[in-house]
Amino acid sequence: MTKDANQWYNLANQHQVRLRAFVRSLGTRPDSVDDIAQEAFLMAFNQWETFDQSRDFGKWVRGIAFNIIRNETRKDARRKRILHTDVTWMLLKRFENAPKHSEEVSVESIRECVEELAPMSRRLIKGRYRNEETSPELAERLGLSATNVRQILMRARRHIRKCIELRVLQETRS
Repeated sequence: MTKDANQWYNLANQHQVRLRAFVRSLGTRPDSVDDIAQEAFLMAFNQWETFDQSRDFGKWVRGIAFNIIRNETRKDARRKRILHTDVTWMLLKRFENAPKHSEEVSVESIRECVEELAPMSRRLIKGRYRNEETSPELAERLGLSATNVRQILMRARRHIRKCIELRVLQETRS
């Protein structure tokens, strides 16, 4: 197959929103979602001649993004594009072990797990991961000690991890 830039562009355009949602759902920092999606599309373009058109382009490009994120997680300490390495590893494992009919991590499942948290835990999780506040910043804003904030965040992450694992287990049994 020869490179047909128009065909590739049309496919990339059709799948850009879904790819960005997928990248975000794996725990990528909001300011890095576009970068990773762009990397995935660039790699897809460079490998276009090897793409089997009988396959699903969206699934293929999400697989490329998945591998970029997995590699990014391995070098997280150096570049910090991943919000929380433990959560991202768990989400990557979930996607990797998902049944063939389940293409993506459910962002809604993650939201539901966060909503199960106590109000203070939920506020801290959102402050830490949505607003990118540090433990000392959260402590000052909410009138807590930084140690207390870290303990609550640790318990909240543990709850979210168990909640997601339970949902994965339930999905695989369905």
